[in-house]
Amino acid sequence: MKKNKVFLVEDDESFGSVLRSYLEMNDYEVHLVNDGDKAVREFTPNTYDLCILDIMLPHTDGFVVAREIKSLQPAVPMIFLTAKTMKKDVLHGYELGADDYVTKPFDSDVLLCKMRAVLNRKAENNKEERYLSIGCYTYDVQQRILKDDQSNRKLSPKEGELLQLLAENKNTVLIREVALKQVWGQDDYFTARSMDVYITRLRKYLKTDPSIAIENIHGSGYILRIEDTTE
Repeated sequence: MKKNKVFLVEDDESFGSVLRSYLEMNDYEVHLVNDGDKAVREFTPNTYDLCILDIMLPHTDGFVVAREIKSLQPAVPMIFLTAKTMKKDVLHGYELGADDYVTKPFDSDVLLCKMRAVLNRKAENNKEERYLSIGCYTYDVQQRILKDDQSNRKLSPKEGELLQLLAENKNTVLIREVALKQVWGQDDYFTARSMDVYITRLRKYLKTDPSIAIENIHGSGYILRIEDTTE
């Protein structure tokens, strides 16, 4: 059975090591980072199923780390570990997209229960989002099949990931750097050129529906525009 991968950011090395070992004993795969700046550098989109972030970190606090991670992978679940109990801090965390809070000191079994609840909600949401509507097309995210009334097309993994990102952000700009890091894992000249090729392919696949356009937004990225034809 596939283990859920956890990105754990905790500056207390002794406590972090103990918590990592405990989570590993409970069948999680854990990547531990003890510094906010390092966490921002080391987070790789679409690698982790859950982030657990301490708020009080050296150099860069957990709120900033959360904001950076969400810019790369908006849907990744997060739990904050904190000694802070002030209402404004809790609210700020939820505004940044936190799924839950655990206040130190805490019972490790309570953290496990919260983690399972968050991951179960994510699994249910993924089931609901298996099919994406794109104009006259339906895209099956799990099978990577793009279909309309006339045909079914199996997409490659990167074609599928890129189309999913565009569809989930339809009618808003998909930032080039975000797409590159999520789909290719890096942002450089060669991967950028590769993405341009994939965009051309997707335009070809979607050309049957004139209400759909993938536009290049100079200096920013791409936008999947879907015109409302119901009026």
